[in-house]
Amino acid sequence: MSNDLRKEIKFGTDGWRGVISDNFTFKNVAIVAQAISDWIYADIKEKKNSNPRVALGFDTRFLSKEYAEIVTAVLAANNIDVYLSDRYIPTPALSFGVLKTNSDCGVMITASHNPGKFNGIKIKTAQGGGAPVEITNKVEDNLGKTPVKTTDLNQAIVNKKVVICDFTKEYIKFIRSYIDLERIKKAKFRVLTDAMHGSGGTLMAEVIKGTSVKLETMRSDINPSFDGGKPEPVVEYLSGILDRVKNEKFDLGLVLDGDGDRIAAVAPGGEFIHPQKILGLLVLHLVRNKGRKGGVVKTICGTKMIDNIAKKLGLELYETPVGFKYISDIMVAEKIVAGGEEAGGMGVQDYIPERDGTLAGLLLVEMMVYQKKDIKQILRDMEKEFGKYYYERADLKLGEGKCDLNKIKSIKNLLGKEVVDVKDYDGVKLICEDDSWLMLRPSGTEPLVRAYSEAKNHQRAKQLINYGMELLK
Repeated sequence: MSNDLRKEIKFGTDGWRGVISDNFTFKNVAIVAQAISDWIYADIKEKKNSNPRVALGFDTRFLSKEYAEIVTAVLAANNIDVYLSDRYIPTPALSFGVLKTNSDCGVMITASHNPGKFNGIKIKTAQGGGAPVEITNKVEDNLGKTPVKTTDLNQAIVNKKVVICDFTKEYIKFIRSYIDLERIKKAKFRVLTDAMHGSGGTLMAEVIKGTSVKLETMRSDINPSFDGGKPEPVVEYLSGILDRVKNEKFDLGLVLDGDGDRIAAVAPGGEFIHPQKILGLLVLHLVRNKGRKGGVVKTICGTKMIDNIAKKLGLELYETPVGFKYISDIMVAEKIVAGGEEAGGMGVQDYIPERDGTLAGLLLVEMMVYQKKDIKQILRDMEKEFGKYYYERADLKLGEGKCDLNKIKSIKNLLGKEVVDVKDYDGVKLICEDDSWLMLRPSGTEPLVRAYSEAKNHQRAKQLINYGMELLK
């Protein structure tokens, strides 16, 4: 790989993301597609007699379909059979499609929650999970090594090297079978979903069709600028749904990110439910209401509440670096009830080892039906039993060079509380004697350093995050 390509193309926490027409160009997309093809032939082709097979999807971003067609043409020219989505789809539908088409891997054109000027490529394993670093490193090593092969896409379709595929039909069918539609059928809840102009679109409404749940959708139209913000389910981009849930008396608000694999929720009155709490709710619902058994996975910046839930329910707790691909690895290797990350990615048992915002959101609806309570009461019950924690996150744009966090490791006291533990396998996390903590880590998807904090009172959580930002500056 040339140094120029190494600068322009780098797979981070969840795929390669770049700025459209800057480093995310038709040329570079084709180079990545060739590198993926070379990896497939080195690692997969030699293990099977038939042609390798790839499932390929794309989201609602600017030129996503065209980028998908370029990747398809390169894969087909390398004698790889391609199942190409017939429309934009959420990433979980592509991941599920990898399994349904018996593909060797999946490729998704998306930049997830990044601003509209970005696009990207995610690679999925044969199980539908995020590709581990071992795979993305090999793809990076292949960049520019082999001249790009390509073919006429229409001719490839005629020759059946490329099959245009409806991934949404089987995806919706599976989710309808996963949740208890019979029990939900007569529920009278009013639910508002915000697709944030992403590829989740109206899928929740299609899954819930035929029940008495009144589900309305907002921002389900395509808008590649994402209202000038980011299709990320965090408070600063959600004023519309927060106001509507409050003013129009909805029982629950559900928010999907740009490619539909992350979830946030809103309680009656317009109260934002942090994804950290959603993971706790899902674990309690799956174990106590649905009798699931197994472990729980959280990331290093996950809430202490999950530790408390796992301990009381007798569930083994696993902790990973940030990035759902690490959670995916454990979901493949172990029996896991649910795994989740602070950013809203939730995965559940007996499904693909991948996050899915649509399924996670509908499981919250199902939980309300099972417990015959609104989500606010369920939330209060959980906090009363397992502790109420306040969580903060802030981002700081990173200048040239790397963020050196080594000095932070030596801090012995955080705003009056003794530091009793330090974790540094992904950024640096300082844990205090009162269970409050501060964590700093460079983002794996954007030129940012992220600061996270948690405490049992909101004031301390905010003080810690402010202190963290000062340390970064």
